[in-house]
Amino acid sequence: MGAGAAGAAGRLGGVTSTDTVPSAEDPREDPRDSAPQFVLPLVVRMEKTAPPDRTDALQTAARAVLVLLSDERAAEPEGEWAQAVRDWQDARIRKVVRRARGAEWRKASTLPGITVVGETAEVRVFPPVPLDGWPKELVKLQVSGTDLADPRPPAAPDPARPVLWFNPGLEMSAGKAMAQAGHGAQLAWWGLDDAAREAWRKDGFALSVRTADPARWAELTASGLPVVRDAGFTEIAPGSCTVVADHPVLRSCHMGL
Repeated sequence: MGAGAAGAAGRLGGVTSTDTVPSAEDPREDPRDSAPQFVLPLVVRMEKTAPPDRTDALQTAARAVLVLLSDERAAEPEGEWAQAVRDWQDARIRKVVRRARGAEWRKASTLPGITVVGETAEVRVFPPVPLDGWPKELVKLQVSGTDLADPRPPAAPDPARPVLWFNPGLEMSAGKAMAQAGHGAQLAWWGLDDAAREAWRKDGFALSVRTADPARWAELTASGLPVVRDAGFTEIAPGSCTVVADHPVLRSCHMGL
């Protein structure tokens, strides 16, 4: 685990998840709640005539989070986004996905951030902002009703590359699922050492998002791989396990493969 990953994990108090509530075994008040709260904004381009495929939107959102975390403006101690990222990671790791099209998308694209392009999706990620301090270009963008579909079932994932496995027993809007995919990607990033991070970056942060087979979900959540447990602010119950981050490097460490 790299120095940045170790620091972030320490601030999470050893809980292997983001945007979490304390576990049933540790019901104490979460110390992160007393810190100033920040949010990582993501905006997905949603043109009426060409909406993205759902799976590609989830994968592109996850990659966008990784691109921001690895960007020198966020990763270098004196980078222009570094303090905002540190403040965000000191509190609950919140991500909010909003949608934009046409002029709204063009306005959002003028703000400092990074646009990541998938096969059908475009997602722009911005440095963290205070929970109640969204830029005016983003604050009016819709957050609810972001629903997408896949034109055909996605192919089997490449086992040699990371897979973010979703809980088969939960239903989420596309926006909520994109945020959860981002959480899973971030947990995987924190668990890697510098060499593994660089290898992933050179591979374009390739990854797959898939829904786990119900029979395998219990095995995944007990495997020691990073698990996202949702805080329950929207859509699903607090403490729900939403995503398991199955990176090959982490898999070899935790599952003895």
